[in-house]
Amino acid sequence: MIKKISDKDKQDWQDFIDSSDKLENKDNLNIKDPKSYAEKSIDLHGYSLDEANQKITSYINECFEKGINKINVITGKGLRSKNLNDPYQSKNLSILKHSVPNFIKGNNQLMSKIINIDFDAVENPTIGNFDIFLKRKK
Repeated sequence: MIKKISDKDKQDWQDFIDSSDKLENKDNLNIKDPKSYAEKSIDLHGYSLDEANQKITSYINECFEKGINKINVITGKGLRSKNLNDPYQSKNLSILKHSVPNFIKGNNQLMSKIINIDFDAVENPTIGNFDIFLKRKK
């Protein structure tokens, strides 16, 4: 089924394109008071898989308790991972970049405190970090 676009829709679109009005940033809609928005970062470079999972678990819990809204998790791109030395790991995937977010996703206790994990950043081969957005403590 092909639906024809009405002249009114075309005109509305053209008016939108020609307009200098700025669109509201939807990312800011959840923030009632921008001054209370808090971010923290954690760098997991050099950690083993088990150490990274333990560290991120305690860090998410700590940030949730302190009212942190966003955590930037730095894992690196995995370009220097020693995956080739372990025949049970894929040489095409980094260790921490993919395993840490999947560990978090599989942990119901952690996910109960999380709004969203930026998996687009995880899948992007040029990015060595991802964001976790936390719920507000009740």
